[in-house]
Amino acid sequence: VQLQASGGGLVQPGGSLRLSCAASGSIFSASVMGWYRLAPGKQRLLVVRITDNWRTSYADSVRGRFSVSRDNAKNTVDLQMEDLKREDTAVYYCRLDYRGSTWWGQGTLVTVSS
Repeated sequence: VQLQASGGGLVQPGGSLRLSCAASGSIFSASVMGWYRLAPGKQRLLVVRITDNWRTSYADSVRGRFSVSRDNAKNTVDLQMEDLKREDTAVYYCRLDYRGSTWWGQGTLVTVSS
């Protein structure tokens, strides 16, 4: 399995950005997908998780601003980020979990700054 994240960039506070993660292989539809982020000086933390049956779990810090979706036909999981704040600045990683195994994407940098 290979994960390719894209969509990061520089955005002003209050702005929006959409991240996408494309997965190779045939297990995507049966996998739990997640977005995590690593901010400077902090640990990598869960942003949101979406299960194979579309149950979602958001971090409190992003609930109501971020929205996750998946397309099993395209093997992609997207993260729509609204009302971005400076504290959302981080490298965002997608993650795939399947039957006890985990794969990580390479990360995409989101910088929220004026």
